[in-house]
Amino acid sequence: MSAPAVEAELDADAAQRAIEHCYEQGWSDGLPLVPATRPLVDAFLAAAGRPADEVIGHMPQVDRTVNVELAAINAAMAGCRPEYFPVVLAAWEALMRERAAKGGGWQSTSGPAPLIIVNGPIRERLGFNSTGGVFGPGFRPNATVARAIGLIVRNAFGVIPHELEQATQGLPGRWSICFGENEEDSPWPPLAAELGVPGDAVTATLLRTCEYVDNRHTSDPEQLLGDFADTIGRSGSWIFQHAGAGVVLCPEHADLLARAGYSRADVQRWLAEHSGRSTEALARAGKDFAEKGVRRPGDGTPGDRFQRTIPEGAESSILVAVAGSRTAGISMVVRFFADWSGTGVPIVTAAPADAA
Repeated sequence: MSAPAVEAELDADAAQRAIEHCYEQGWSDGLPLVPATRPLVDAFLAAAGRPADEVIGHMPQVDRTVNVELAAINAAMAGCRPEYFPVVLAAWEALMRERAAKGGGWQSTSGPAPLIIVNGPIRERLGFNSTGGVFGPGFRPNATVARAIGLIVRNAFGVIPHELEQATQGLPGRWSICFGENEEDSPWPPLAAELGVPGDAVTATLLRTCEYVDNRHTSDPEQLLGDFADTIGRSGSWIFQHAGAGVVLCPEHADLLARAGYSRADVQRWLAEHSGRSTEALARAGKDFAEKGVRRPGDGTPGDRFQRTIPEGAESSILVAVAGSRTAGISMVVRFFADWSGTGVPIVTAAPADAA
């Protein structure tokens, strides 16, 4: 087809008017939206194979509900393709299992960011980035699945900045942290499979913050783990008696640990035992006292007492995933907004019409 013929079929002016209409309705997160036409939404519903009126979430404090069709409309506006929609629904279900997401997490003053990790062959089939730059931009499935979650929260639950959303500053990754686990370069089984959900699945939680660990020169596993533990134990976002955290390891770091004999569970145990700060160090930040509540200044004694970030017995609550490329020894520490359910959700797609 020639260029003039394509331009005749694609009415750019009409598309621009539709985009501006979406802005005028207040549906946008600040970026242009894809107009959600009836045929497009129907294609999303067909890909999921679930009833349009099936309720998939309720926000009790504002008594607002989201169903499959509302989710489909927002996924379409986010720029998803219909075949991404089962991933969106699985990610949404995974987040609805998080205590904070069902409570006031979306409205928090810290403006938490969802972390969405995709496992299984669907990563390759749909083009999810699992290697270089997984926390960054450049890949349509990663970007639009995460954005769809944000639009659902905005348009179905009504959590809009300066209104129900009360983030003091928020996080840059508020609606953009979605990636595939790099199963091919991981020395351990896929994250969701270890959680009892093999194949295509999603694991998700809400993050308070994330911070990379650049350690590309040591070959000592305990030095590397010590770097992660030091980052997990920093006081900045540690406001309660304990805090939840995880690590997204690059392949180089995961291999170093695996070659030294560490399983995923071994990494969890080591980090749980060693992440924290002395009372003296916490006192310098005014956070040395905590008893069933928020950290606040205490008397700073005994100064050498080690206060654990991760409570005893909660080792399995540390998320350990593998993603990124082999370009350098750089991994990411992720700090949970509250806690992590530690579950995976299967991605269920509609059966082909000829299989019905």
